[in-house]
Amino acid sequence: MLTAKQDRSLDSPGSARIAATDWSESPDRELIRRILASPTFARSERLCSLLTYVCDVTFQGREAELNEQKIGQAVFGRSPDYDSSVDGIVRTQASRLRQRLEMYFEQEGAEEVLRVIIPKGSYIPVFTPRHTAEPAAPVSPVRDIPVLAAEVASPPSRRALVPWLLCAVLAVALAAVLIRNHVAATAAPSAPPPHPLWSQIFLPQQSTLEVPGDSGLVLSHTFDQRNISLNEYLLGDYRTSTFNAATNPLPSDMRSLRVEMANRRYTSIVDLDAAVRLAQIAQSLHSNLQVRYSRDLRPNDLKTGNVILVGAFEANPWVELLERNMNFLLQNNYKAKVFSVINKTPREGEPAHWDSRLDDPQRRVYGVVAFAPNLSGNGNALLIEGTSMAGTESAWDFVSDDSELLPFLKRIQRPDGRIPYFELLLETQNMSSSAVHSNILAWRVTN
Repeated sequence: MLTAKQDRSLDSPGSARIAATDWSESPDRELIRRILASPTFARSERLCSLLTYVCDVTFQGREAELNEQKIGQAVFGRSPDYDSSVDGIVRTQASRLRQRLEMYFEQEGAEEVLRVIIPKGSYIPVFTPRHTAEPAAPVSPVRDIPVLAAEVASPPSRRALVPWLLCAVLAVALAAVLIRNHVAATAAPSAPPPHPLWSQIFLPQQSTLEVPGDSGLVLSHTFDQRNISLNEYLLGDYRTSTFNAATNPLPSDMRSLRVEMANRRYTSIVDLDAAVRLAQIAQSLHSNLQVRYSRDLRPNDLKTGNVILVGAFEANPWVELLERNMNFLLQNNYKAKVFSVINKTPREGEPAHWDSRLDDPQRRVYGVVAFAPNLSGNGNALLIEGTSMAGTESAWDFVSDDSELLPFLKRIQRPDGRIPYFELLLETQNMSSSAVHSNILAWRVTN
């Protein structure tokens, strides 16, 4: 029986904030409550809303209503006639939800009796029992066979011994089969193959450095209308009221606001989500993730070990040191309000640059993923960049979604299975500072 609160929440667009506490008791509902309260889901309101909605509709027997258009309207506040082929928020969030569910059942939910999965191509949750090996059937003990006195008195003939010999051979064969099946049933399952990318970023018992972007620096670029180099960033003069005052004078109140924002330590929600997910990936590979704010980094930190840099030069100027040998470079023309991806060596059919403009009716933005050596060549670096926060999100979505990443890695892998260093350019659309489904525009293999 639905409560009035549940009934209202399913009929009003954008109001699918169903409370799990409204559900009646059942193993399926209790499982969803535990998932929603877990650390894996506690800070992801969107994914909690999506999971709650699809489960609530399924519990009511209305799973036929679970389609992309309906979910976009009910969970994400889209209009009834929105174009889901352009706005792919449901597909993107469903992909993230599948990843989070896998993480939950690998970590705090590893002992759950039930599992819930959302198969690809569907939004209907499926509840299945945890797979357990069936116990081997007990073998009945062999009982003593009574021997008749007459048989003892007179030894059997050779013909009479033949059936007994055949029984003995069959018994030995049966025992061998039972032993083989028992060993196969109790043997530990083979370990899954290592992830072609993350196994090179996260090494067992070692730390990988992750550097999120400095959003205060992004605001400084916006105020000053020019690029701040890595050298200026290290000196820190850009955080003073006199920096750039002669070439770009600001009113006193704006100057004070600029200094206040530049000195605070901010990062974006995209960078935060990446840090949380990367820490979980590191843990699954018996590695460690060390997060350090961009302002606290020094060049020597990029010379040893593996590193992940999130954000373009506007937020993370350290990418400047690794972009020197890259083909796809980000460049912002502040006066023209055009953020471009420069193509240093265009191939046939490729433009010399891709432009993201504020007045573009299609709201195109771009993301760059680069897997490269660190500064000393004794470790690996992963760069996740974008021409906007949505562009960076598209790059992060790509590397964090194996359904997108693995087909690309398989395409470029060497005959020996090794993944070479590469660069990848993605195009997506900016929808309220979020990225929709992205497309690969170009890529390079650099070794």
